Amino acid sequence: MIDDPVNRVRQTLDETYRNQSRKIFATLVRLIGDFDLAEEALHEAFAMALTQWQQDGIPGNPAAWLVSTGRFKAIDVIRRRTRFDASLGTVAKRLDDAAATNAARSEQEIEDDRLRLIFTCCHPALALDSQVALTLREVCGLTTEEIASAFLTAAPTIAQRIVRGKAKIKMAAIPFVVPSKADIHDRLESVLSVIYLVFNEGYYASSGEMLMRADLSDEAIRLGRLLVELLPDPEALGLLALMLFTESRRTTRATADGDLILLEDQDRSRWNRAQIEEGISLVEKAIAAEHVGVYTIQAAIAATHANAPDTNSTDWTQIVGWYDILFQANQSPVIELNRAVAVAMRDGPPAGLQLIDAILDRGALADYHLIHAAKADLWRRLGKKANAKASYETALRLAKQEPERRFLQRRLSELE
Repeated sequence: MIDDPVNRVRQTLDETYRNQSRKIFATLVRLIGDFDLAEEALHEAFAMALTQWQQDGIPGNPAAWLVSTGRFKAIDVIRRRTRFDASLGTVAKRLDDAAATNAARSEQEIEDDRLRLIFTCCHPALALDSQVALTLREVCGLTTEEIASAFLTAAPTIAQRIVRGKAKIKMAAIPFVVPSKADIHDRLESVLSVIYLVFNEGYYASSGEMLMRADLSDEAIRLGRLLVELLPDPEALGLLALMLFTESRRTTRATADGDLILLEDQDRSRWNRAQIEEGISLVEKAIAAEHVGVYTIQAAIAATHANAPDTNSTDWTQIVGWYDILFQANQSPVIELNRAVAVAMRDGPPAGLQLIDAILDRGALADYHLIHAAKADLWRRLGKKANAKASYETALRLAKQEPERRFLQRRLSELE
């Protein structure tokens, strides 16, 4: 087969965009100081690469080439606009100075720009909802629809939060820096929230054909590790442990065809023991701290699952106890649902159904497909096929992820 240089360039660009575009974007934001101009420069750099690389060949470091090209594109735009706004001339000069400085530093020495960007997006001057939405969009590249699904919120609402966040950063001249250790604690909660939402979107994709998006969950774990190195806070330790426990089950969550495998049916001998052992070490350190937060509690629940050889021998009493503590700290209906499922495993399906009905009677989670799927499963275990069928049909109507939809359809077929 003849090697097609055009296809080779396209494949390299596609791979670079998938794996490194957000890092390139974060570096451009640091250099340029403007979200929209950095985004424009990013896309122009990729467009130029498509033609330039076919003529000159693929560079040894594609990401560095794209950063440099994007920077020059931004300088050109700024200089053209300088005719109308003289203050932009200093920005162009700063870009030139930054290029000289960065050229003298190795990639290992350059501070991680995505971590810098995530703290910028989580600046206390921004509203919390804008912090999280903006970081998910700009640092991780999620679409507004994906963010809306994670928040159970309408996409236009998320779009407005992103616009407001960008405007606030620009108006308040918020710097693109990692804060000092004295200031980090004020922003830690929202940063942890962002990292965990990114992980969940990667481990449990909100919609589409894919059950998982490993690139997102890997990125979240990487950011979690960086945060622990920067600030070994107990909750940062707890979050990293939680993500590692969850990630350890990735290869057993789906069949080769991409169909969902429930926790009770997973081959636990294939769970990643190295990640589990690392998670156990982290959660033990976090629990030993004076204050135990929500991520540490969730990590303790995950550790209980990881230490059990199968579902039946799981210590459900301990898990319910952890959920009791977790619900006191965060009275979320999703946590309440997870506790109800644990109670059903400990005390039987009727006890779980009673708790789930209480959640639905309050009007909470009515559009959340997993509560109807959980209810359907409990009816199925009781042999109540008509009740199970009705709940599975509701869950199927609300589910957006194709592997989940196939799983629910299989359950319905089994009932029939």
